[in-house]
Amino acid sequence: MRTADFDYLLPEELIAQEAVERGDSRMLIVDRKSGQTHHQGISDLTSWLKSGDLLLLNDTRVIAARLEARRPTGRRFEVFLLEDENGVRWRGLVKPTSRARQGENLELSDGGSLRLDRALGEGLWDLTFDPVMDVERLDRIGATPLPPYIHRPGGPSPEDRERYQTVYATEPGAVAAPTAGLHFNQTQLDVVEAAGVEIARLTLHVGIGTFRPVSVEQVADHQMHSERYCFTEETAAAVNLAIGQGRRIVCVGTTSARALEGALVKGAGQVQPGWDSTDIFITPGYHFRGVGALLTNFHLPKSTLLMMVSALGGRERMLDVYAEAVRERYRFFSFGDAMLIV
Repeated sequence: MRTADFDYLLPEELIAQEAVERGDSRMLIVDRKSGQTHHQGISDLTSWLKSGDLLLLNDTRVIAARLEARRPTGRRFEVFLLEDENGVRWRGLVKPTSRARQGENLELSDGGSLRLDRALGEGLWDLTFDPVMDVERLDRIGATPLPPYIHRPGGPSPEDRERYQTVYATEPGAVAAPTAGLHFNQTQLDVVEAAGVEIARLTLHVGIGTFRPVSVEQVADHQMHSERYCFTEETAAAVNLAIGQGRRIVCVGTTSARALEGALVKGAGQVQPGWDSTDIFITPGYHFRGVGALLTNFHLPKSTLLMMVSALGGRERMLDVYAEAVRERYRFFSFGDAMLIV
């Protein structure tokens, strides 16, 4: 397969720059059995679920991962934190990396310091903070890591910090939101549960790889990034029971689907509780072990996420559906509308 096989035309004005109210998104339903599409709203989700389904959410919480650092001379650098080793040592992207000097100390807005320990290539650095850079400190001095296609000339707003977070986000560590979950308000989740749908939560900390384009010509040559995930004992048991009983698992977002499929591959068909990581790359031809339906957003052209949904719904079918979504003026990407594949 060629990367170009997953390209499509998208008018720039359809890239959502602001989120609508939770619960108000449009939803395009793709019924794989009938081949039909339906145009409804996220508030209609319950009509596409059935008692006994297991709805799988990703409860990761986005951290305020963007920092501004500067030299005493005034030169500014943007630091995008990616991996926390122990609060003192982090790994992150530094821009402009060509001006950064190994071993130098930069000042942060609260008076603390950041040392550039080691350049790892492609703008990635090992970093040391003084004092410790924990989530509480990031909340004070960091900015919301909105994706680059959401334009904020003056920087992210306080509204962005609240809206680029699911209502059920509890586990800090992501540098991008599991955006399919942004559509829900708590009332909707209560309605889903009242309809006899079981809700379970896993944690997958979404990494920078979600922004990385596929730059190779052949899909098979792409180096897939790794992400950490965790299934609690309760969630692992719920998933394994649902699979054993033949009940449908409805994943909210590609991150939930990736964690589920990665865990089932590693566990030979059973989800093991605890932390692990996966670099699974799901493309057309993949045999899904657990995902029975998927609620997702509309993804970037030639992206690994579009390849994943094409594995579930079929490449040609998904490109037809995306063309239909463009014609119907759906809103695309992180703050955009939803698609449900059943």
